[in-house]
Amino acid sequence: MELVLTEWLSAILRWLHVIAGIAWIGSSFYFIHLDLSLKARPGLPAGVKGDEWQVHGGGFYHMMKYLVAPAQMPDSLTWFKWEAYTTWLSGFSLLVVVYYLGADIFLIDKSVLDLTAAQAAGIAFGSLVTSWLVYEALCRSPLGRHEVALALVGYVYLVALTYGFTHVFSGLGAFTQIGALIGTIMVANVFVIIIPYQKKTVEAMIAGKVPDAKWGALGKQRSVHNNYLTLPVVFLMLSNHYPLLFATRYNWLIVAIVLLIGPVIRHFFNSRHEHKGSPWWTWAVAAAGMAAIAWLSAAGPAAVTTGALPPPPKFKLVSDIVSSRCSMCHAAEPVWEGIPTAPKGILLDTDEQIRVHARLIEIFAVRSQAMPPGNITEMTPQERLVLASWIAAGKPAK
Repeated sequence: MELVLTEWLSAILRWLHVIAGIAWIGSSFYFIHLDLSLKARPGLPAGVKGDEWQVHGGGFYHMMKYLVAPAQMPDSLTWFKWEAYTTWLSGFSLLVVVYYLGADIFLIDKSVLDLTAAQAAGIAFGSLVTSWLVYEALCRSPLGRHEVALALVGYVYLVALTYGFTHVFSGLGAFTQIGALIGTIMVANVFVIIIPYQKKTVEAMIAGKVPDAKWGALGKQRSVHNNYLTLPVVFLMLSNHYPLLFATRYNWLIVAIVLLIGPVIRHFFNSRHEHKGSPWWTWAVAAAGMAAIAWLSAAGPAAVTTGALPPPPKFKLVSDIVSSRCSMCHAAEPVWEGIPTAPKGILLDTDEQIRVHARLIEIFAVRSQAMPPGNITEMTPQERLVLASWIAAGKPAK
């Protein structure tokens, strides 16, 4: 019953996380678009930066933005914050349930670094807190007044951190951790900077004082940061379904490229929203980046790609390897603790099933080291070479 409850909790949290993330990203993209689209024109109320007419759902909307605040506090005010908070709370809960409590399977790879579950979870959580403090210190330092320099330093920091994660955690754990870390920074921007300074503005207006313009400027800065970080985070959160991304030799370099092309794509749309033209070169950069990722993902794990393939093995040897390394989970009745049913319904406990799922074996255990997860059953490089040789020979049945 405990396993069933854990599976349901994971499913519910994942569902909530996706729904909240859609709401947060949607509202974030919308307001960045609105802010960049505003046009100054004669006749607008005092203090208004610009306005924009929009049509949606059968009606027209007239949107205006005050640079600091209107002269009088409106009777009602809609706050946009719970989308972000719910995304993080559900995501962090999911991180605990799946990755921290299941660290032996999803976070640790003993061939990378021999950690206990408590050590892995402690390092992972500690990196979330430390990285937010580093980011906050950079933003509040003199460097924070130079956006390009701040972006370059932040980029180098994230790439270095990713490289470090791939030498501490499994590939899956490293990708999930860097995605969770960036997401934490984004939500902290909302919780620590954007909403508190908006509240300061409201409090000042209620007290009959003039709000400080720098409060809105600081919130705008962090909102722009979030806008450019969104696409890389979405990519990292989806990458756990694609082992050729997270479980290959150059996984950290793939993240480095994603951290570049995500902001480049946002630059294209932001330029169009601001009526500064269409920088089509951004799509050439993005296409080159994706081509580079495809090439890097094909490199596979070092042991298989750099070693000479042995002669085609007898199928009995292939069956023995899969049975000893995979079928304790991928079976009609899994015997591995914490695995109630075969992951994704893939069964590998008969010879026929092994042959049917040869393509998945190639993706997950030959071209990548995604399986066994964290190499928990200690599949050797030589065994992966045997599987590679069998597949290269056309997957003979004898």
